[in-house]
Amino acid sequence: MYQDTIAAISTPLGEGGIGIVRLSGEKAREIAEKLFTGRVRNRRLVYGHIVDPENGETVDEVLVAYMAAPHTYTREDIVEIDCHGGPLALQRILALALRCGARAAEPGEFTLRAFLNGRIDLAQAESVLDIVQAKTEASLRLAVEGLKGRLSGRIRAIRNELLSVLAYLTARIDFPEDEIEEQDALGPIRAAREALRKLIATADSGMVYRSGIRTAIVGRPNVGKSSLLNRLLRENRAIVTPIPGTTRDTLEETLNLRGVPFVLVDTAGITRSADPVEVLGIERSFRAIQRAALILWVLDLSEPLTEADGEIGDLLEGRTVLAVANKSDLPAQADLGGVRFPIVRTSALTGEGLDELERAMVDLALGGRASASDAYLVINVRHKEALERAERHLAEAERSLETGMPEDFVTIDLSAALTALGEITGETVTEDLLQTIFSRFCVGK
Repeated sequence: MYQDTIAAISTPLGEGGIGIVRLSGEKAREIAEKLFTGRVRNRRLVYGHIVDPENGETVDEVLVAYMAAPHTYTREDIVEIDCHGGPLALQRILALALRCGARAAEPGEFTLRAFLNGRIDLAQAESVLDIVQAKTEASLRLAVEGLKGRLSGRIRAIRNELLSVLAYLTARIDFPEDEIEEQDALGPIRAAREALRKLIATADSGMVYRSGIRTAIVGRPNVGKSSLLNRLLRENRAIVTPIPGTTRDTLEETLNLRGVPFVLVDTAGITRSADPVEVLGIERSFRAIQRAALILWVLDLSEPLTEADGEIGDLLEGRTVLAVANKSDLPAQADLGGVRFPIVRTSALTGEGLDELERAMVDLALGGRASASDAYLVINVRHKEALERAERHLAEAERSLETGMPEDFVTIDLSAALTALGEITGETVTEDLLQTIFSRFCVGK
């Protein structure tokens, strides 16, 4: 357990109905008793006031909860001071806690202590951040499954099987003259590889649910890009006029389709222009295309395709593109025979074809892979990379056994696979890795 006590504001800054200052450590109760007029009681929410101990000035009317170790989030003594949600009151209370002996918490330090004190493993700790950052119900459900230890349990089961094989092979190497009962080594390695391959196969879909799909809406001016954005969002988020070039900058909004978060980026119309402001907008459109995982290329179905449409189509070659033939409520004039991407006909004005467009977007995003309603999905790129490394080492171990290589070679790859799997749950983790992971957390969590 840590020797110092940390404190931080655990609610977002700004005005709100309530704000929380959290303390964790062996002096949490002692510090609270210096500031709080009420009686600090274990697992009771007590009414009182926070008072500056130097001059007796009342800072705020509060409720204080004290939770004694080890049955707390960090497995340390924790105090939570619930005050009014104004930033000044929160900062005053935090400053008093620091003056009375607490240290300002680092980003994610409360969750880091929960991990280091053994309450949760590293994969569960990362799931805490996923819950905080969840964009849809599906991504929240997957994050909660991670916090419950769904992935961790599978990883531990695989590690235990491999540890048994490693112990057996190590004993054969270290004690060649002893009679060691024969044990199947190849079968468990093959089974572990298959289990890892199944987990890896879910990762691409899982990361889509976790991080979303960046989707650029592109096309020449006045084809209905902003209207399409508004129709997808079911609100008038972008300014729409009949004047070409109305959109001068990119506009981002998040859309939830069947649990998949799409980060929609409305862009300026791509055209040749001498207007320096419009040129800047077009340059940002090109950058949006480069950053996008999915592109909605909007075409005007009510007009013949232009040379500019063809140039944009050439620019999008090799990308994941869905061609949206807009203005289907008007008589069709465009010949779409030369369009080399999947086409959905829609009307941003009436909503015709919108359901088909949304289905096509989700299908392209998931690529026919597992959905959030399927078995547990791996949603973290770090976990996927560790699983892939472990699977590669197991493939080498399997190959060594099949070809009769010395068992030392097998144990080397088995040990490397176990190390990779341990990086997921935290059994084999470096200080640098912990710093990288927890630096992404907010202060107070």
